[in-house]
Amino acid sequence: MTGNSSKALSAAGLRRLREVLEAHVESKEIPGLVALIGRGDETHVEAIGTMRHDGGPPMRRDTIFRMASTTRPVAVAATMVLLDECRLRLDDPIDHWLPELADRRVLKRPDGLLDDTVPARLPITVRDLLTSTCGLGLDMTAMGSPMMSAYFERKVYGENGWMLPAVEPDEWIRRLGALPLTYQPGERWLYNVSDDVLGVLVARVTGQSFEAFLRERIFDPLGMTDTGFHMPADKLDRPPPLYAPDPQTGQFTVEDPAEGGHHSRPPAFQSGGGLDSTVDDYHAYFRMLLNHGMHGTERILFRPAVEMMTTNRLTPEQQAALQAWARSVVHLSHGQGQTGGWSFGMTVRTYRGDCAPIGQFGWDSGAGTTTYADPRNQLVGILLTQTGMSNPDSARAMQDFWTTFYQAIDD
Repeated sequence: MTGNSSKALSAAGLRRLREVLEAHVESKEIPGLVALIGRGDETHVEAIGTMRHDGGPPMRRDTIFRMASTTRPVAVAATMVLLDECRLRLDDPIDHWLPELADRRVLKRPDGLLDDTVPARLPITVRDLLTSTCGLGLDMTAMGSPMMSAYFERKVYGENGWMLPAVEPDEWIRRLGALPLTYQPGERWLYNVSDDVLGVLVARVTGQSFEAFLRERIFDPLGMTDTGFHMPADKLDRPPPLYAPDPQTGQFTVEDPAEGGHHSRPPAFQSGGGLDSTVDDYHAYFRMLLNHGMHGTERILFRPAVEMMTTNRLTPEQQAALQAWARSVVHLSHGQGQTGGWSFGMTVRTYRGDCAPIGQFGWDSGAGTTTYADPRNQLVGILLTQTGMSNPDSARAMQDFWTTFYQAIDD
């Protein structure tokens, strides 16, 4: 990953970026946001609007947000550390560590009955989990299928109305292991489940909780002091409530309050889609990736691991499935997966689009957060809002953010 980071950020471009973001807040589409653009040692942050729709404290640079699916690019680093240390290998079956997922049965048809199966041709490997091709995943366009119904009826997902596991990791993996695979291992990209399985795998290999290992090897070395799977009591003045639009009226309702909400206490399951964080913490992480795994003089990840994380790892057939899914959820989140490829835990642009160059990597979330890095221009861009849950207004804000993002660079 090479690039020229000598160009300064453009004052005129940054003014234009602020104007665009202010317009979204002034129109009442979203109450507030925090945005960051970083290049080399230069960082520009905008904190616009308020924490709540009815006013309240202003957004601040250190506001803590629910990162949702933008957790994935960070959480996958735990597995990469284990690969660096040869405690795991890419093409090793996971059966030894996760016997609940050994000797799988696979649906004959993805929309078929759960007992209409064939044996898996291959075991699930670490690579399958990292590329989200293990055969398990959520398809929000097929909510009525037997497999999707089983995820929620058996409380693998969706307990208490949330798209997160709500039981201890061992119980969760046991419930998951009682279900067949939707596709053969390595056959097709599917959303979400692989990332949560990776968290259980890391915990069993290390003998630590997923968060404890992430904190020891990633968060603390990078100074990510505000990142974790819940917000402690002394920081509950810093997150905003999470809003969702009513599907009938469009009026905003509080989906998750700050105090007493899902993120105000330690979760039973530390999900690959469940981190809380700030723009500066995420900037430190993505800057480390742009620096080939280095943070100052300290190595966090080996360079080959970073290269694997930030280049496409899917076959053409797997990419086609990813793109088909991304087009089907474009109404939920602008750009989510619509970049051509997938590496380990994040999307990777394999074609030019939305002003972004080939090779850019990161993730957009339906919860109103977007994080990307551009190796060619050595740029990091982060936009965080508190209006998510498939909100089209947040999606429009994301789109406009990226449209004006590159105007912030001097020619």
